[in-house]
Amino acid sequence: MTLVRPKPLIPIFGKPLITFALDHLSAVGIESFVINTHHLASHFEGLFKESSYSGRDVCLVYEPVLLETGGGIKNAQPWIGNDPFIVYSGDILTDIDIQSLIQEHFRRENEVTLGLRKTGLAAGLSLSADGRVTAIGSTPGQANYDFANVSVWNPRVFERIPPGKKISFIPILVDWLKAGGRIGGVVLNDGDWFNIGSREDYLAVHRTISERGWKPSFLKASDWPLKVSREASIARTAHLSGSFAVGAGCVVEDRAIIEDSVLWENARIKRHAILRGCVVAGSLVISGRHENLDLTEPV
Repeated sequence: MTLVRPKPLIPIFGKPLITFALDHLSAVGIESFVINTHHLASHFEGLFKESSYSGRDVCLVYEPVLLETGGGIKNAQPWIGNDPFIVYSGDILTDIDIQSLIQEHFRRENEVTLGLRKTGLAAGLSLSADGRVTAIGSTPGQANYDFANVSVWNPRVFERIPPGKKISFIPILVDWLKAGGRIGGVVLNDGDWFNIGSREDYLAVHRTISERGWKPSFLKASDWPLKVSREASIARTAHLSGSFAVGAGCVVEDRAIIEDSVLWENARIKRHAILRGCVVAGSLVISGRHENLDLTEPV
């Protein structure tokens, strides 16, 4: 899927993934965004062609060579300026309470405040009772929390990241912590948090939304999620079931079967075709039977 579209732009019931992050941040008062781009950067230019989103400024910063999370922050410095800022990964979907993260950052006068969760996966951070991060990358059993990919930073971080260097912000934080930096953490276990890192994750989030009727409270669009776009055409004898999503411009012909599958925009599913557990990522004409496959346009 990500050979034909950057992961932050894959649709969730027709809505680009990154726009959930922008809506989430807008709801707590963020008025401008800086987005690092690299892979298939022109797709971002198409989505934000007016350099704005919902009336808020959007600046796209292209990285010809990936600089990772630390280098990316440093690369965006000219557009961020001298105010505190939020870093929010473009490939997560969540409704965690970022307002409490912001409030804790300023209340404790932290240099950095990390959103944390207990996921039971690769926990890598330890937190004291007073909300200070005490260790990063600790041995299993000592670290209890995972980074939730949302954080608040003071601009002093720019002094600690060398320009033009490919580097994660993890070693930056480790060194800062050793130097006595005030690195805080807020446990944000309430709400939902989806890391869309695989096709299984992608289909699972559609299933969760379908089965639970999940919708983040910050989302203003009253018509989301639509399982079938108003701009799609579905034959009366077609059969759609499970956690399916049909994008704008799609055509599903007579007696086609769509089950637990996601169709992006402008796909055409021919008569008697069967799709189960599939993603159709592009303006393709699909016939025959397909199960657990990603069907994409040639690259």
